[in-house]
Formats: sequence, structure tokens, C-alpha cells
Amino acid sequence: MPALPPGVHLRPPASGEPPVDAGRVLTSEALAFVADLERRFGARRHAVLAARRNRQASLAAGEPLGFSADGAEVRAGEWRVAPAPRDLERRRVEITGPVDRKMMINALNSGADCFMADLEDATSPTWRNVIDGQANLIDAVRRTLTLDQGGKRYALHDTTATLIVRPRGWHLDERHLLVDGRPVSGSLFDAGLFLFHNAAETVARGTGPYFYLPKLEAREEARLWNDVFTYAQQMLGVPHGTVRATVLVETILAAFAMDEILYDLRDHAAGLNAGRWDYIFSAIKKLGTLAGAPVLPDRAQVTMTVPFMRAYTELLVRTCHRRGAHAIGGMAAFIPNRRDPAVTESAVARVREDKLREAGDGFDGTWVAHPDLVPVAMDVFAAQLGDRPNQKDRLRDDVVPDAGAIADLRVPGGTVTDAGVRLNVNVALQYLEAWLRGAGAVAIHNLMEDAATAEISRAQLWQWVHRGVTTADGTAITAEYYRAVRSSELDAVEAERATTAHRLRDAAALLDRLVLGETFEEFLTLGAYALLDGEDDAAVPGEQPDPEPPHGDPLRGHGTNTALT
Repeated sequence: MPALPPGVHLRPPASGEPPVDAGRVLTSEALAFVADLERRFGARRHAVLAARRNRQASLAAGEPLGFSADGAEVRAGEWRVAPAPRDLERRRVEITGPVDRKMMINALNSGADCFMADLEDATSPTWRNVIDGQANLIDAVRRTLTLDQGGKRYALHDTTATLIVRPRGWHLDERHLLVDGRPVSGSLFDAGLFLFHNAAETVARGTGPYFYLPKLEAREEARLWNDVFTYAQQMLGVPHGTVRATVLVETILAAFAMDEILYDLRDHAAGLNAGRWDYIFSAIKKLGTLAGAPVLPDRAQVTMTVPFMRAYTELLVRTCHRRGAHAIGGMAAFIPNRRDPAVTESAVARVREDKLREAGDGFDGTWVAHPDLVPVAMDVFAAQLGDRPNQKDRLRDDVVPDAGAIADLRVPGGTVTDAGVRLNVNVALQYLEAWLRGAGAVAIHNLMEDAATAEISRAQLWQWVHRGVTTADGTAITAEYYRAVRSSELDAVEAERATTAHRLRDAAALLDRLVLGETFEEFLTLGAYALLDGEDDAAVPGEQPDPEPPHGDPLRGHGTNTALT
């Protein structure tokens, strides 16, 4: 390993061999660049996280959720984001997945317009995954990404999808790299390393460093990213505006600040994405945990056609097109099974239905999770768009911003069932177990599950237990009822894996804490992170703990994509 810059300390896990590519990823110069970003922007990052906690406390105290008066001038103004680069003008179909080497080759070769390489919800952030992922991104940019496996060689085609990277959200740390005694921001680590190694190279190749930004809740968080991009471009000697970012509107608070988020990122903005699964989770977390709020029904009943989801997605299209930005649709979780034609037929039909709705609503493109679904979605958007790369000229002036509709979580006819409880427990157990073993995106029951969908499952369980919900057949969902269901589902999954190593007991203990804890833990990945790489929850030696928020913390708490092999 290279000599470390002053104040920088690497703390790789004690167990296991170091990642093979650590030397070329973690150079002295790259670490110095990340450390510079952390020192310059780390305090602001902690400030926006404290603002999140204060906002939640205000909501709990009865503050209504609505459009900010401070943003009225921006919402009323006539302005547009910077024009899209050539290779981001057509985004009909984007495929997403973790930064595993084989997954990336398959995705880049899939025929999609863009590939979102996901360092966040689809990647379990083991040290090996994080470092190998950065090495894979370096190779992907330089078109040297190859893999020899089982007598078969994988390599990039002459034409590939445009690469977009999703770094971790502002709430996540990278505890294996300390700067001045504190873990560096996972966001700054991921984005900083990618920019340092690849910004100039992407420009030389006629493209640019493109990002998806997750979990934003307020315009201040977008402004922070904008300032990071501005500074990084100056330091790396690439033109201002070279970086382009699409923001995932996957929190209910961001739905009320879409104009402001685009405005504060306007030199670097590429669009907004309807991140549906995290959005549902956010709706439960921000509003559904409050006394008197509506209780969401079984996850399968919270579709994109329910009123509060329609209200936000239609407003997203209107907002993007008024500002000259792309509106990108979300992920249908259904995936094909190449060994089961019936499952595949059903998945294709459900995905086609979902994409027809999005194209008809005015979205310029959409997401899929499997190469076999790229042609399905592409056909839908080709029929809608014809020769046009997008439909940003469709302004959707018929959509009227309605704060009440966005915040009203009632689902007409929705019910909570015993089957829904059991499915949530089963999926959460299986996903958490996979995540703890280092897989961040897994196929479960013919659906693609990642951290976002697992968050919905555990959030609903917490809400149903703590709000005293009764199932459709009259059974009270108590802590005892949950424990009985969890034990039954755990036994069943363990029986299926009797001959394979697993971490199901660790997953069950983690799920119990998430569901039965008196306070709602803000993100499952925060507590689960301490269980990765053979670590415990003890403080890092010499690490400075985060300061307590000014008014307390009402939400205190702390991979391989198998479908693409």
C-alpha cells in the first residue's frame, strides 16, 4: 500500500485477504483527494443530517407537510437546467445493478441506453465489494473490463450503455477510511474516488462522469452535492458542468422540493428519477410512524396507481419537463426466470404494463433490473417516442401540484393480511442474510430485492406492530404474533438451506431489533453495517463520535445480482 497522507488512516477488516485492486484504487493521491473533500464538506454533510432529524421532530410535533415558502420564487421562476450531454439525451431504458464485474459487463452489453452502477442499495458495502467496485469502474471507463470464468470469457461490446454511478447516500459512512479520526462520508468516498480516477478519462473519451444521487430530502442536500462537483472539477482540471447528476426522488420530502433540487443543481442536473421503492419506505418512515397516520396495506397492494404515488410521479414529469430535464421512471421488481417460462411470461407482462403507464404519463425513459427486460421496455418507449430521443416537450400542464394528495397515504380498499405479514418477514430475513454475506441485490420469489424493498418490508412490520394493526381476518399484529411468524419463517428458510452456510440467525436478530425496537431505526443499513467484514459495533479506536443533534434524535438507531449471471 502507498504512504498515507497526513491525518488519513486505513482500517481494513482484520479478517480476509485485502482486495486485489486496493493498490491501484487507494493511491496516495486518490486518498488525499478524498480527504480534501471530507475536510472541506464533511461538516456541511453532518449539518444536513442534523437538519433531517430536526425536520422529523417537527413533523412528529404536528407540522404539516407541504411546499416550502422559501422555494416559492424558484418554483415560479422561468429557468432551465443545462442542456443534456449527447450521450444522456436518449435514456429510454436504463439497467441497474451492483458493481460486480460480471454484472457490469452483462449490463453494459445489454442494449440499454444507460447502466447505473450501484454502490448504494444494490451493493453490500464490504470492504472488498467497495474497492473491487471502484476497480471495475476504472476498467469500464477504459473499456478493459473483462472476466474469464468457467471456460467462458466476458468482454465489452463495441457499443455499450452509458455509465452512470450511484454513490452511497449522505447518511452512510465508510468506516474503513478515517480522516482526522472520523470515518469518511460514504458519498464522498464513492464519488471522490470515481472522479479522481475517471473524470479526465471520461472527458477524453467524449462522455463525462455521470451520477445518480440517492436519498435526498431537501434542497440543501442538493446544493451540497453541487458544491462538491464544482470544487472537484476545479481540482481535477475538467470544465465546469462536466459532471452531470440525476436525482432519485425517493423520499417523500424531496417530492415537495423537486424544483428547488433541480435549481440548486442546474449546472450539473440531468434529470429526476421516480425511485418508487425507497419512496414508499420514506412515506412510512416520515409519516406512517406518526400517531394517527394511515397504515399502508400489504406491500403488493401499494402499486404505482394508488393516489399518493400517482400524485408524486405525475408532478415529477411536470417539474422535469418545465425545466428541460429528463424524467426517468422507476423499477418494476418483477424479473424473468430463464428456467421457468410461466414466471418469465408473467414478469414480461407485468413489466410491459408498468412501462406503458410510464411512457403514457410522459416519462422519457425507465429502469429495468434484468437484460431480458431491456427489449420489453425499449419496445414500449420506441412506440411512444418514435424517432424522438425523449418527450421533454410534453409539459403536462394538466398536472396541478397538490400537497395534500402527495401526503395522503390512504390506499382505497387496502388491507393487511397474514400472508402479507409472512411475506414481509420472509423477504426481510432472506435479504438481510444475503446482505450480511456481501450480496446487495438478490432474486427472492421472482422479484428483485435490494435494500430499498427490504426497507419497505421491515418498515411495514414495525408500523403494524407498533400501531396495533389487525389483519383482514381479525388477528392483532402484536409483538408475540410477529415473533411467532418470524420463528416459523426462519425455520422454513433454514430448512431450505440445511446444506449451505448462511447467516440467518444474525439476520433474524437484526430484524427483531428493527421491528420490535421502541424507536424506528432510520435505515437498516446503519446498524447492519457494523456486522459486515467480521466487525462488531464497537467504536473505531480514535474515532470521534458524531455530536448529538441540537434537539434530540426522534429516529435514533443507528453483492452479486444473481438474475444477471
